[in-house]
Amino acid sequence: MNDTTYTDEAIMAMFADPTTREKAFRIIVKQFGAQLYSRIRAIVGGHEETDDVLQNTFIKAWRSLDRFRLESSLYTWLFRIATNEALTLVRRRKSKMSLSLYDDEMKITVPSNDLESSETGDEIADKLQSAVEKLPEKQKLVFQMKYFQEMKYDDMAGILKTSVGALKASYHFAVKKIENFLQIR
Repeated sequence: MNDTTYTDEAIMAMFADPTTREKAFRIIVKQFGAQLYSRIRAIVGGHEETDDVLQNTFIKAWRSLDRFRLESSLYTWLFRIATNEALTLVRRRKSKMSLSLYDDEMKITVPSNDLESSETGDEIADKLQSAVEKLPEKQKLVFQMKYFQEMKYDDMAGILKTSVGALKASYHFAVKKIENFLQIR
């Protein structure tokens, strides 16, 4: 297979033909796998869990691809499946935590000094990641999609099945919490 990027329509036409169905799915994995891996990794964290969620995503996609009707882009549809699978893993993980640990999750220890100019980019990135990890699940997801992946609110609304206004509010609250954590004024 060469490095050709296929349109959603071309992929779906191949998938509809039993003789090229597997080829179409290999194209999907090759064309969207890295982006989906990145999205899942941002939600779940670890490499092994990310691989498991990515595999589950592709299994679900394979099982229901014949019902996909191009009402959204193939990537948006796959992204929605990947996000839901990743969130399911996060919920399972959280349900295993004790109640006291869950309550402590949002208690942020704010450093006594502002970010110092002597801090390296890696140190600042670590502080930002730490602040993001303390956000509630929805705010964390919206912040990651908007800030790190630079998604448009309309695309996010389609994936998360919510309104643009709700997403903007979640992003605003997430930014305020992160600013408070980092003491950025």
